[in-house]
Amino acid sequence: MDAAQERRVRAVLALGGVPQADLPDGVQQVRLRLLERAASGREAPRDVSAWAAVVASNLAMDWHRAKRRQERLGERLAALRQPAEHPSGEDSSVLSVAVAQGLDELPDAQRQVVVLRFYADLPVRSIAEQLGVPEGTVKSRLHTAVRALRARLHEDEVV
Repeated sequence: MDAAQERRVRAVLALGGVPQADLPDGVQQVRLRLLERAASGREAPRDVSAWAAVVASNLAMDWHRAKRRQERLGERLAALRQPAEHPSGEDSSVLSVAVAQGLDELPDAQRQVVVLRFYADLPVRSIAEQLGVPEGTVKSRLHTAVRALRARLHEDEVV
């Protein structure tokens, strides 16, 4: 990319709402995608400037999605730390320890889907695709894991 194309990419990213501090990373991502395209043997885009602008626009949308995902995860974690009844710090700590111990006791496959679903906030479909298993398998593992965690928390008289 030449200097004019880089300025255009920066402008598209900035207009897309990407913060000033993240613009250099966005430009690098566009360059990387261009290099990956060339390395894969595909021909160079006819209009590199237009192609780079579209990639920059897509990166800006990805940035917003990631930001929203992080905000939702933060909200979920905050809700876990401060349930509606506002238990004391000790009660909250006991709950956190019990959940962590319950997760440790789950089989690897169940723990993996719980973490991906509830902590990484991935939908069942994405988890299934990433793990290479049917959606029904993910749902079954989630159901079994949540039931085991719930039983563990009741057994320990945490909830």
